Amino acid sequence: MNQSDRAGNYTLSSVGGEESRAFLPKPLPPYPPLDLDAEHYELMEKSTLALGRLDGLSTLLPDTSLFLYFYVRKEALLSSQIEGTQSSFSDLLLFESEEAPGVPVSDVTEVSNYVAAMDHGLKRLRGGFPLSLRLIKEIHEILLSKGRGSDKSPGEFRRAQNWVGGTHPGDALFVPPPPERVMESMGNLEKFLHEERIPVLTKAALAHVQFETIHPFLDGNGRLGRLLITFLLCAEEALREPLLYLSLYFKTHRDGYYNLLQRVRTDGDWEGWLKFFLTGVRDTAEQAVNTARSILDCFDEDRKRIETLGRTASSALRIQQLMQRSPIVSIPKAAESTHMTYPTAARALTKLVQLGLVRELTGRERNRLFVYDGYVKILGEGTEPIKEQ
Repeated sequence: MNQSDRAGNYTLSSVGGEESRAFLPKPLPPYPPLDLDAEHYELMEKSTLALGRLDGLSTLLPDTSLFLYFYVRKEALLSSQIEGTQSSFSDLLLFESEEAPGVPVSDVTEVSNYVAAMDHGLKRLRGGFPLSLRLIKEIHEILLSKGRGSDKSPGEFRRAQNWVGGTHPGDALFVPPPPERVMESMGNLEKFLHEERIPVLTKAALAHVQFETIHPFLDGNGRLGRLLITFLLCAEEALREPLLYLSLYFKTHRDGYYNLLQRVRTDGDWEGWLKFFLTGVRDTAEQAVNTARSILDCFDEDRKRIETLGRTASSALRIQQLMQRSPIVSIPKAAESTHMTYPTAARALTKLVQLGLVRELTGRERNRLFVYDGYVKILGEGTEPIKEQ
């Protein structure tokens, strides 16, 4: 077999009377089978160990839900940035606290949809629903429910030819399968998702490429394809909580990511893609554990500094605990959430500002907002919007 035919073959597709060559992927697993060398096996071992340490994070964190809450939002932000949104971590927090973000609301809405789609998928999986085409459609419907892409048939496989790059299929970088072959290709992928003989990390790596190659929806394929990795790891109980997110790795290596996806299609290079993917799992899992430790150290060091405040220490500590869950607060929200009076909450926030732990965001005299600076900086590492060349 020609290696370039390993991932699939071309078929003709017609758009507006113009014929183009659309790529039709072969069912997984690849044939000939993966040719894994010593480097692959070493990477597999290291990435599996790193994933195990990440799964044990719940024993390290006093409140796993707190870390998860913001980690899911970080992933949503990064995955949407790969698609071109410009919102930052602070923009998302402002949006969710019903304060105006500094970017177009459509950008932040897209990120918020991603969070909702993630939550829905996990609830369904934990309720015993299988990772299936029906669930993938449900997640897609939520992903495109509001804002950009909401007019692109949310929750429905495409009935028209799409393409990647270029202005029309004839000059595109890549043309996915014709619409009449989408259901067949997705049906084959669904069967592969339940293949029991393949290690879960290998399965997640192959399934991600296959999903992106099929490109089954008119919009949102990149974001849903990255979500699929996490859902598969949770469905197969490789992770108890959705703590592995590869979007920062894909964002950092964006050119390599897209080039390797294309090399699978053009050269059948599944092995090159798998090395890249396993390296990403290893690095991302280790980074997540380090981030959790940094957050715990931040909370502990700040608590010790607050305890030196004397009489106001008690109220300031309560504000710090609140801001671990809501890193951006107003004085009325702080007072209401901690059951303090307005003056007491205002004094506590002022003390935290004086200690350099909290920063006032608005520069206004009224309706001021305060951010837990060190904490948000740790959470937001790597989430700066991508600057186009």
